[in-house]
Amino acid sequence: MQDIHTIIDALNLEPHPEGGFYKEMHRSKTTVQDLKGSRNKSAHTSIYYLLSGKDFSSWHRIKSDETWYFHLGCDVLIYFFDENKLLHSIQVGMASKNLQATIPAHTWFAAKPLNENAFCLVSCAVAPGFEFVDFEIARREDLSKEFGGSTENAQIIEALTRA
Repeated sequence: MQDIHTIIDALNLEPHPEGGFYKEMHRSKTTVQDLKGSRNKSAHTSIYYLLSGKDFSSWHRIKSDETWYFHLGCDVLIYFFDENKLLHSIQVGMASKNLQATIPAHTWFAAKPLNENAFCLVSCAVAPGFEFVDFEIARREDLSKEFGGSTENAQIIEALTRA
């Protein structure tokens, strides 16, 4: 197995606020206007994103669709709540033979590697492009009030939030 620190150094990854490490790889020069017409943003952005097996991408949402593309390591499990407030998961990686998954805009989601002794490296593409102003990390209490009705939901919310 490749050393996670070697990959972080080779790709110049930095800590991400939701957990893990990232580096923006592309920001489209083409811009689009948001639906409210208040600002222009890049049509498309992409990053490398790496999670160690003991880390997780905490519950968050953005205002654009986000597609995850698997590259290296163990499979990653992405959890999300659908428009009916039902919890779902998608496994992405070689073991699942599913190498990409898209999370719709405005959807609460979180992720974790399936192997605590490994890591996963993915790319995430966002269209319209990612802006930190469009990024929201969930508070455990708020998410629990909205989605925590079942024991499974409550446990996953608890496990994949930091505050």
